[in-house]
Amino acid sequence: MPRRVGVVTFPGSLDDRDAQRALRVAGADPVPLWHGDADLHGVDAVVLPGGFSYGDYLRCGAIARFAPVMDSIVAAAHDGLPVLGICNGFQILCEAHLLPGALIRNRLQRFVCRDQRLRIENTTTAWTSGYGAGQEVVIPLKNMEGSYVADAHTLDELEGEGRVVARYVSGNPNGSLRDIAGVTNAAGNVVGLMPHPEHAVDALTGPGTDGLSFFTSVLDLVSA
Repeated sequence: MPRRVGVVTFPGSLDDRDAQRALRVAGADPVPLWHGDADLHGVDAVVLPGGFSYGDYLRCGAIARFAPVMDSIVAAAHDGLPVLGICNGFQILCEAHLLPGALIRNRLQRFVCRDQRLRIENTTTAWTSGYGAGQEVVIPLKNMEGSYVADAHTLDELEGEGRVVARYVSGNPNGSLRDIAGVTNAAGNVVGLMPHPEHAVDALTGPGTDGLSFFTSVLDLVSA
C-alpha cells in the first residue's frame, strides 16, 4: 500500500497540486490537508508547498504559521514526522521556529524565476538520502523573498553541524548568506528548501528529474 503524504493548502497556495503530482510520480498516496483543519489524517509525512499563503501579508509565512494545521504539524515534527517546506513552505517553517533563520526580499529586489543548479550537502535527512554527497542537481527556482539570512552564530552552527542541506552553485540568485538554498533541523526530519523539486520530477515538463529523489527519499524512510 502506498505511503500517505499530506500536502497542505493555505489560502494563496499555488504549488499544492504540483506537490501532489510529484508525490504520485514518486509512488506515494498524496493526501490533501486544509489549513483550517488540525487533523493530519494519519499521514506518514507532510509537504508545505510553495505559493503566497494569506497573500504574504505581514511577512511571508507569518500568518500561515498560526493556521490550525500548523499546531498539529509542529507537534508532530517534534515527535519525528518528516516535514518538507518548499519556498513559501520554507518561510512558514522558519516562522514556526521549526527551522532557524528567515527568508527576506531578494538582494536585487526582483522576482527570480530560473532553472537553478544546486549542490546537495547533506544526504542524511529524511528528504535527501537518495542523493549522493556533493551531487549537483538542477531544480527550478521562483521567488521574491528567497534570501536566507541568520546571525553569524546560527550560520556557524548550521555549518558545524552539517545542517546546510543544499547550496546554490553557478551563481547565487537571491543573496542568500553562504549560498544556502536549504537547511534542516538537528534531527534531520524537517527540511526547508527554496527551489522547487516538485517541478523537476518529469523530463517532459521540467528541466529533468533531479527533484524526484526528495520525494522517493522520504518514502524509503517511512517504508523501512
